[in-house]
Order: sequence, then C-alpha cells, then structure tokens
Amino acid sequence: MAELRAGQRLTGDRAEGPARRVAGSETVARWLGRVPVRFRRAVPFGPRGDLRRRLAGRHPWELGYDLEAPPTDGLPVGPPDFIGVGASLCGGGWWYGLVAAHPGVADRAGRPVGLHYFSHFCTRAFTTEDGTRYHRWFPRPPGQLTGEWTAGYSAEPWVAPLLAEAAPEARLLYMVRDPVERFRLGLDRIAESRVPNVGAAVADVVDRGFYAVQLRRLLEFVPRERILVLQLEQCWRDPAGQLAATDRFLGLDTDRRPPSVATAPPRLPPAAPIDPSVTERLTDLYATDVVDLAALVPSLDLDLWPTAGGSGGPGRARGR
Repeated sequence: MAELRAGQRLTGDRAEGPARRVAGSETVARWLGRVPVRFRRAVPFGPRGDLRRRLAGRHPWELGYDLEAPPTDGLPVGPPDFIGVGASLCGGGWWYGLVAAHPGVADRAGRPVGLHYFSHFCTRAFTTEDGTRYHRWFPRPPGQLTGEWTAGYSAEPWVAPLLAEAAPEARLLYMVRDPVERFRLGLDRIAESRVPNVGAAVADVVDRGFYAVQLRRLLEFVPRERILVLQLEQCWRDPAGQLAATDRFLGLDTDRRPPSVATAPPRLPPAAPIDPSVTERLTDLYATDVVDLAALVPSLDLDLWPTAGGSGGPGRARGR
C-alpha cells in the first residue's frame, strides 16, 4: 500500500484522465492569467473558453466534466471528513490551502480544490454508485483527514440533501464576507466573462449574498454542531486565531501545525466601485438576511461589514 508522509500530497504520477486534464487546465489558466486583461477581453468569451477546453479539458463546474476519480494508489477511500460549501468569492480557496497545510490533512494532486461534484446532479438522479464514485476522490492514509472546498454548494438548493446522503459525518465550513463587497467582485467577473444575459448574471450574484438563507437550507439536513461559519474579515484580521478555531472544529491537533505556515491573506485587486445608490439599495436588500445571520452566528462581527449595515454603514445609520 502506498504511504504518504505527513502533509505530503499524492503525486498523481500514475494518474490519467481527469487528473491530467485538471493539471493542464491549471497550467493554461496560469498562462492566461499572465496575459494583460485588455488582451484577454479582446477575445470573445465563447471562443476563449473553447480554446481552453481544447488545450486542457473542461473545468469541474462545466457540463461534460468527467466525474471519475483518478487512481487512488492503493490508499483507502471514503467520504470526505470536511467540505467547504461556500460562499463563492469569499476566500475559500485561500482558507482551504491553510487547512490542507496541516500535517494531519491529506491533500492530493489531481483533485481540484472545488470539485463541484454535486453541482452536476441538479437535473439527474443521485444513486448509491454516484456516492461511491464521489468517495473515490478522497484517498488518505489511516489517521489523516481529507476534504474539498466547492464554494458554490451553499447556493445550489439541491446540494444539501445530497451532502447529507454521501457524506453524513462530514463537517462543513462556510466562509462569508460583506455581501456588498462580494457583489462588487461578482460584477468584475461578469464584466470579464461578457455573459449574454447580464440581468440573470447580476441576479445570481445578488442571490449568492443571502448567507442566512443558504445556511438555513443547510441546517435542514446537517446538525448545527457540524457547521462552522467563518467570517473572511475576521480571518484577515486574525488568521492564526481563526485557523486554530478551524483546526479544533475539525479535530486537528493545533500543536502539530507548523509555525511557518504562511497565513497572510491573498493580495487581490480592489473591486470596481459602484454607484452609492446601488450600495444603498443592496444594503436594503441584505438587511434582514444580515440580521438573521447574526442571530444564527453570534460570533459574526457586523462592525466589519460597514456597507452591509455595520458600524457606520447605511443600514445601522437608519436604525436597523
């Protein structure tokens, strides 16, 4: 049986199919990322995606992605121990990388951080074999944990019962941020993608910021004690403390985490500004949901969400 050293990634040297396509896709994505934005946007979104698919295959969230896992190298498989379920554009990839750096976590090459496995079952039956196939994505040595982080799961209404069926003991991580700031980042994505229906795309960006609605949907199928809600702004302010809390929630030994783990937040370009009237309108839209979320998550610090009604924000100024 193949063994892993603590914290080592599976190499995927013998992996075929999806593993190689994922690696190729990441290479192409990095290459495209070095191309100036003005040149990338000069290529229409459709042909740009066709080129990437020809060179590197499909992204996990796209129709036609091969859901078969690469070889497990003889390691035992089973349901993931933890799953990051959201929210999108809230730093989940960064946080997953920090969690995976713990020596008690097995992270494998060839598996995307966001597997989007359950996203493909919105219009098809989910069978026992589908659950078993999902488990094959998670080989790990005995005594180590493993998981994934698909930020779109929380916003997809059909996913929660499938998670409860396929990974009934998994602990869920849910990262949120100021919903108005999240909206700004979403607008940047829409501008770069040149979507054909801007109204539908913007409505989707707005809907994904209703965190309490998504959390309550999860709570219908997953006990509250198995869900940890993290606030991105608190993770920026105190990454070590929030990471220690995450380790404790997952049952990881905090004393084993290497002190040299880089906990600096990712450096991202600021989102494009939006008209103040739009900010006010969004604050009104999110006001009830933010209050509901604060009731569900007492540790939420609304002072860190000024544009969503926190300290100095429009919502609180009007007495909400």
